[in-house]
Amino acid sequence: MGGAEALGRRPLLKAGLAALLTSTSTAPASARQRSEPYLLGRGIGDVTGQAAENGMMGYARIGQRTTGIHQRQRARAFVVAEHDRPDRRVAVVVVDAGMVFGCVREAVIARLAERLGNRYTHRNLLLTATHTHAAPGGFSCHTLYNVTTVGFQPGTFEALVTGITAAIERADADLAPGRLGLARGELSGASVNRSRAAFERNPAEEKRHFPDAVDPSTVLLTFERHGRPVGAINWFPTHATSLSPDNTLISGDNKGYAAYHWEREVSGVDYRGAEPGFVAAFAQSNAADMSPNLELRPGTGPTDDEFANTRIIGGRQYAAAARLVNSARPVSGGIDHRVSRVDMSGVTVAPEFTGDGRQRTTCAAALGASFAAGAEDGPGPSFFDEGAGNNPFFGTISEALYRASPELRERQAPKEILLPVGALDWVPRVLPIQLVRIGELHLVALPQEVSIVGGLRLRRTVAERLGTTPENVVVVGYSNDYAGYLTTPEEYDQQAYEGGHTMFGRWSLPAYQQEFARIASDLAAGAESAAGPSAELNPEGGRVRLQPGVVVDAPPPGKEFGDVLEQPGESYGRGERVRVVFASAHPNNNRRGGDTFLLVQRRTPAGWSTVADDGDWSTEYHWARKGVAASTAAIHWTVPSRAASGEYRIVHRGDAKEPGGRIRRFSGTSASFRVG
Repeated sequence: MGGAEALGRRPLLKAGLAALLTSTSTAPASARQRSEPYLLGRGIGDVTGQAAENGMMGYARIGQRTTGIHQRQRARAFVVAEHDRPDRRVAVVVVDAGMVFGCVREAVIARLAERLGNRYTHRNLLLTATHTHAAPGGFSCHTLYNVTTVGFQPGTFEALVTGITAAIERADADLAPGRLGLARGELSGASVNRSRAAFERNPAEEKRHFPDAVDPSTVLLTFERHGRPVGAINWFPTHATSLSPDNTLISGDNKGYAAYHWEREVSGVDYRGAEPGFVAAFAQSNAADMSPNLELRPGTGPTDDEFANTRIIGGRQYAAAARLVNSARPVSGGIDHRVSRVDMSGVTVAPEFTGDGRQRTTCAAALGASFAAGAEDGPGPSFFDEGAGNNPFFGTISEALYRASPELRERQAPKEILLPVGALDWVPRVLPIQLVRIGELHLVALPQEVSIVGGLRLRRTVAERLGTTPENVVVVGYSNDYAGYLTTPEEYDQQAYEGGHTMFGRWSLPAYQQEFARIASDLAAGAESAAGPSAELNPEGGRVRLQPGVVVDAPPPGKEFGDVLEQPGESYGRGERVRVVFASAHPNNNRRGGDTFLLVQRRTPAGWSTVADDGDWSTEYHWARKGVAASTAAIHWTVPSRAASGEYRIVHRGDAKEPGGRIRRFSGTSASFRVG
């Protein structure tokens, strides 16, 4: 069902949701607490970054800069508290972003402290990214991740902090009695192993656990009130890279589409309305070697259309999750959490975790030459190759380093060292690890991209310390900060892209196993976990801004802002694309968080009714610079297959910067056209 139909039935759905959320039970309080043992809250915040001329995060291509919006980025927050002890609570937030960097998390916690006191802290707040590669970057406080975005981008940083904070506040205000459900299933056809040679180096027993070299596990946590679902979090490992490096429109990629489809097209959610509606988050797990590009080329599989693939792979994740709703069994048990910080540049790892019976040590971060080669479905420059021994120049340099330092060889070989980013202080070294318990479900949150076998080892390690099964443990990568990849030592030796990006050396995964075993043992014993070393806040050079902001806007000669430069046709059939071009201004003047740059409207007896905006899959907002200060906005609307017949129009909203710096709002409206 398209956006127009979902919006057309919105009043009925909103009335139904309102009745569901405000109805009361006549059962005694004790009975309600047994049937609804938790307090549950959900909230959505708009985190869409700068829609124009902002370097994008993920593919590390300097030329990939935003030129508009296909889907808005969202933060989806869920708060769970024990019914009779609401101070025992956690907040899990899934963000449509490439990563969640530590400085973003610190800023969110600081703002929450101003507004909600100490209700949400480092201990009980889990922030995790979907890892979309189709979103603006430049919001790290460490240099490496801002290189290809031409430095720090304060507008995008602020969009993330503001939107995440708003989502958590809304979830907190939404708390009401309910129950949780947990279900597990399998999904095929949404992932493929992009690092098969490295996977094959693992022991046979672990490979047998993944007979198709993929992790098909899809885990669903449902949020229910009065016996009906009002929200869900799904964990499934596949990269959010259905859109290729050639795309420059902001999008949540396949996981963003899955969430949008369930919320908007199935449940009729109005993102700009006051009610939270149904909230569906599609989070990552151990996705390091899992690609949605089934042909292992950028933007390929199941078709050669990257936007179609985004919808298909996202739709498969939605369908697998939706099938689990009715089989979800009630969750029981308390809420708990442990968090600690680890200096990953110097962890001494005990023999029980190294796998070779010897004590080992991690070391300062270094990127390998195979990192620069990129992955199979996102290749880098052609003069770099994946694989140990395939980059002779850097191999020669590394061999000299290893001869001079046997300790470095023991910790980083066979990596052909490209860049000592740790010594340069370009990446974080003190990183957070977090363990969250929600009943029998345990979330292992870490700031790395973990391979499927690496995830299996972490789950087994934590499960053994907690006295549960690995099925009750989910690895949640891309959480609370970011520091590259995490492979098994065996996979590391292959020095594929993922091994070259495992920065702290061959013993990184055993180090994480050891540290998670520590905090899992603390949780099992009811003991506090050691805080660990102090976090690195705002390292020197991390917030350098190299790209100037908007200076001034001017309309094309003889035109005003909002004037229509290209009108639509007189009529369109379903499936056809409407195109309207407006005289516009730079969108970074106002990111319009919680708002929109466009409206698709249909004439009704009561007036013009909005059926879609720039957050809908059916629309595209394309911005282009024309000369020095002029710009245009091309708005596309693909008429949904079930759009109602009638008269339509396109509205564009924008904000222009005048000489002197004043920002002035404007709007423009196209001629009307017929559909049907």
